[in-house]
Amino acid sequence: MSARERLFELAVTRALEYRLALGPRADLSEWQSRTRFTSRVNLKDVLKALSVYPESGGPWRWEGGPDGAWRPGPPVTP
Repeated sequence: MSARERLFELAVTRALEYRLALGPRADLSEWQSRTRFTSRVNLKDVLKALSVYPESGGPWRWEGGPDGAWRPGPPVTP
């Protein structure tokens, strides 16, 4: 897996944590502006990944970069 894919997975994981803490209407553009590394990922792709987050049977983690999918299991953290 490339470093770019891992960075995207980290962005999805952190965006999900932010959204779960603040609610589904949390402004992720504000989150992105305050989170340095996320300037290297496409926010639209992160939002797309979050839009298909499975709400049940978790925990779930995103794998495979922007073209990835949700997989069962806890997120892999660096």
